[in-house]
Amino acid sequence: MDYKKLIIRGISYSQTQSGAYVLLLEDEETSVKLPVVIGNFEAQSISLGIEKDIHPPRPLTHDLFSKFVQSTQHSVSCVMIHQIVDGVFFSNISFINEISGEELILDARTSDAVAMAVRFEAPIYTTGQVLDEAGILLELEEARTNGPLSVKSSQSVHGLSHLSMEELQGRLESAVKDEDFDKALFIQEEIKKRKKMSDSS
Repeated sequence: MDYKKLIIRGISYSQTQSGAYVLLLEDEETSVKLPVVIGNFEAQSISLGIEKDIHPPRPLTHDLFSKFVQSTQHSVSCVMIHQIVDGVFFSNISFINEISGEELILDARTSDAVAMAVRFEAPIYTTGQVLDEAGILLELEEARTNGPLSVKSSQSVHGLSHLSMEELQGRLESAVKDEDFDKALFIQEEIKKRKKMSDSS
């Protein structure tokens, strides 16, 4: 299977889900963005895992588990985001025994898997199918260089059926420029659904 390596581009506050954050992953070859909605605790844990110089006064859950993994002579070899079902990502963490070389693969929430990956500096992968289903195709760099939006949409991402394809594409571009990637994902899913219906008709 053709696996795609992802890099972490950032974490931003979700504008459509209260108390949630968006973890933005990116295919390092194609720059396709993969937005994953995560909770507040997981966002904090991932951020602290990336910022190696910041140490909480007491170990977080992922820090504690990392210490346990290391104490059993294991390390995290990689994380695989292998499936998306109804907007939910499914991931595995691959552990390697540093003495025997034996591999152990465990199912995990994507936010937990990424929090472990950053602590062990392990690569994060996904499949081409997941990127096709949930990836955002617009370039973040292009969005940032185009300056502020002249019109910003404050409407809900739900109830998109009355919009034309051109309007949906405009909403998608606006959401990406606002770095509201969970909204962009909803809009892109509507676009893909319409294209699929058009191809089958």
